[in-house]
This record gives sequence, C-alpha cells and structure tokens, in this order.
Amino acid sequence: MTSVRRLFSALLLAAFLLVGGLASPAGAHPMSTSAVLLDIRDDRVEGEVQLPVDRLAIAVARDLTPTSVLGEDRSFLKRYTARHISAVGEDGDSWAVVLGTGSVRTIDGTAHLVYPLTISPPDGQVTDFRLRYDVIVEELLTHKVIATVRYDFGRGILRTDDAETLGVLDWDTQSLRVPVDEGSWLKGFATTAQLGIEHVGEGADHLLFLLMLLIPAPLVAAGGRWRTGDTSPRRGLVRVVHVVSAFAAGHSLTLALAASGVVHVPSRPVETLIAFSIAVSAVHAIRPLVARGEVLIAAGFGLVHGLAFASLIGDLGLDRGSLVTTLLGFNLGIELTQLLVVALMMPSLVVLARTTVYPAFRIGVAVIGLVFSVSWMLERATLTAGDPFEGVQTWLVGHPLLVAGAVAALAAVARLRCGVPWTPAGK
Repeated sequence: MTSVRRLFSALLLAAFLLVGGLASPAGAHPMSTSAVLLDIRDDRVEGEVQLPVDRLAIAVARDLTPTSVLGEDRSFLKRYTARHISAVGEDGDSWAVVLGTGSVRTIDGTAHLVYPLTISPPDGQVTDFRLRYDVIVEELLTHKVIATVRYDFGRGILRTDDAETLGVLDWDTQSLRVPVDEGSWLKGFATTAQLGIEHVGEGADHLLFLLMLLIPAPLVAAGGRWRTGDTSPRRGLVRVVHVVSAFAAGHSLTLALAASGVVHVPSRPVETLIAFSIAVSAVHAIRPLVARGEVLIAAGFGLVHGLAFASLIGDLGLDRGSLVTTLLGFNLGIELTQLLVVALMMPSLVVLARTTVYPAFRIGVAVIGLVFSVSWMLERATLTAGDPFEGVQTWLVGHPLLVAGAVAALAAVARLRCGVPWTPAGK
C-alpha cells in the first residue's frame, strides 16, 4: 500500500507541475472545437467564424502563430478559409460568401483567428439555405464545429444573447440546413444530446476514464488489494450505478456553473487534469487507494470533466432558455452513452472477475490506461509535440463493438477454461 501511495503522490506532484507550466500559449488544444455564429437578417446573413490557431496550423500544415496569421500568412489563410465555406439556396443557386478582415481573439485561453462573415442571396431575400463548412475538419477527423444562429436581426429586435444551437459540423457532417424561421427548443435539445453522445463516444480520454472506474467494480478492497470476496453480480451492478451517478452529478454541476459564468477555468489545465484523473483511476484499478474509491474518484473528477465543455457553451452567446436546453441535452447524451458503455462492458467484466484471468487482465488494462494518461498529460502540458499512441487510441475508439466483442470472447473462454471458483483477484 505504501508503494501505491508513493506512486499516487508522484502523480499528484507531476500534475501540479504540469498545470503550472500551462501558461505557455503554444501547444495543442485537446478539445479541438471551433464555432460558427450566424445572425439572420432579412436580406443577408452575418456572423463570424472562430478558428483556433493551433488546430488551423495542423490543418494547413504550417507553423502558425497569433502574429503570423495577421502577417505573412494573412492572405493564404483568408483564401483557404473562403474556399471551404459556401452556401446554396433551396433552389440550388449559390449565395455570395464574403469574409471580412481577420483578427486574433483569445477564447478560453487559446488564440483564435476570427473572421467576420457575410452570406448574401442573389435576390436579396434570405430563405432557408444549406451551409457547407469544412474549415479544419477536412483534415482533422476529431475536430468539431459548433454552429449557432440568432434571429430577428432584421425586425428591430437586435439582441446579443438569443442564440440557438443549430448543429455540429465535423469530418462526417460538413453541411447544415439553416432555416430562416426560428427553430424549436426540441431541435436544439436533440442537437446537443447528439453532441453529448459524440463527446463520450468519440473521446478516448472519457471512455478510458469510465473503463478504469468499471474494472474494479466487480471486486472488493481488502487488505490493500482487490479481491472477489463474496461480491455478487447484483452488488457489482449497484456499485456501477453509484459510479455513473457520482460522475454524472459532478459533471452536471460544474458544467452548469461554468456555462452560466459562475466559475471559469481555462481549458488547458482542465484537459491536463482530466488526463491526471485517468492516471489516478488507473492506479486505483491496480491497487485500491481508498475503500469504494472509484465512487469518490468519479465524483471528484466528474467536477473536473464538467469544465471541459462548458467554456465552449459560454462563448456561443446562448440565452438562458437555450443554455438550459443545451445543458440538459448535452448531459442526457453523455449519460445515455455511459450507460451503453456499461451495458456493453460490465457483463464481461463480471464474468472475468470470477476467473483467475482477471488479475492479469485488470492490471494489464490499467497499465495501458496509465501509459495513455501520462502521454496525454505531457502533450497537453506542451512538454511533448504529440501523442505517440494517438493512432492506437483512434482505432480503439473507432471500433467499440469489436473491442467489446473481444472482451466478451475472452470472458467466455476464461469461464470455460479457468473454472468457476471465486478466486482472490488481488494477487
């Protein structure tokens, strides 16, 4: 137990050192999101596009800085952006798209190149149209663009806080229909619920964190080790429910507080702390840090995870009603995806926990989680240029059913070959 505590202390010290070094403006922005904000008028659509400089640099394969995007790279970037934005009316006619003079704005601690945007229909009358937008996402599969829309600008009701969530653009979805009439709360709710599903389903760090918490769920902590003891499947299921509920409570609380502007933490230290939370949960999966520790870890780091998305919501100019709808939809999407992960993985873990294979499986998966999390911490602290395991992580996230099937197959074989007895799993 002493060695585990030493390892935990070392990880904690490393996390604080990493967070302390996050003041540097360079490096990756792990959230990998940007925004398009549209204002609907009678005769035109105005707005702006927000492009994180670090993600833009990867997309165009250039070394960009906040200074260079307004200097030697100014003309190139404006041409690049203009080529990847277009609009077409319902009659099939192309609409004129004009970008204004770019500027650099710091959004959530990250430099963004911001272009004013004007979209004009050929007949001077704005109707429903389709926006095609693949800036950055045409190169970065993990990048997402949040599109919002504000109405009533041409009707003398100019407001700056009445935006609605329009949709999400990414590598798979590079166009959105923009209605000229106001959308419904149900559409915004469905859109943000989908975003919550994608946030978990396509996020290697979130999935790994959840898996690290599920691994010890079928076991009990005794004498500083994990053992099967007299744990029943029902009791294991109850513990899983506690873990998911604790994480949901923490995640929802800070997401609501941060999105409402009550608290604000830059995304870079938040993302690093998320990686640290995975490291802690991985260590706990190897040796229990505290009794029922996975519930405490889930609750504590759920507070941290809730900050990861809130900064983007706060920058979209949503009104109070739209903000509530967005928060509810996003959280619902997260919880549905987490329950799906539990349903896919937990039966196999319960079966494996009854065999002599589980100690090796548990420790092996936990060590992999620990390695991935340390790599993420180093990358997000800008101490390394990239994550050497990104290809493996992308493949695993892209094949969830194959991974779940492989674990189920292992559980079936282990059950047949290794017997039924409740063998201590902590040796």
